Amino acid sequence: MSRWTPNATVSTLVHDGERFLLVEEYDQMTRSDRPVLNQPAGHLEQDESLIEAAERETLEETGWLIEVEAYLGLYINVAPNGITYHRHCFIARPLSEVPNAVLDEGIIGPHWLTLDEILAENELGRLRSPMVLPCCRDFLAGIRYPLEIIRDFRELHP
Repeated sequence: MSRWTPNATVSTLVHDGERFLLVEEYDQMTRSDRPVLNQPAGHLEQDESLIEAAERETLEETGWLIEVEAYLGLYINVAPNGITYHRHCFIARPLSEVPNAVLDEGIIGPHWLTLDEILAENELGRLRSPMVLPCCRDFLAGIRYPLEIIRDFRELHP
C-alpha cells in the first residue's frame, strides 16, 4: 500500500521597494513552450532546511543572492496534475546579483515587477501558480512571521 504525501516546496517573495522579483520560465507543468512567471520556487532537497532551499532556488533561478527576513506562510494547492503542493513562502530582500550566473534549465530570466504589472500578467494568463498573487497580497497586507516559527530539530540531533 502506498502512502500519500504532499510535495514540500519553497518560494521566495523577494521585494525591493514596490517591485517583486519574478522568474520567467517555460511552463513545465503543462510541458508547453509557453513562458510563464513565478516567484523563485522549487522542491526541498534531502538534508536541506527550508531557508537553505529558498536561498538556493532563488540563486539558481534568478542569479540573485538574498537574505531571508521572515516567513510569509504555508500555501497549499492541488495542481492540475493532481499533485498536492505545500509551498512554504519566505520574505527576502535582495543582496546582490551574481554576474554571469548560470540559471536552471528552462529559466528565461529574472524580472522585477510591480503589483500592477503582475496583475496585468495575470490577466494574460501568464502566472504559473495560483499562489503568486496571494503571496504578493499577503506581503503587502503586512503578514509576516518570525523565522523562529520554524523548528528544525535536525540541528539538535544530527
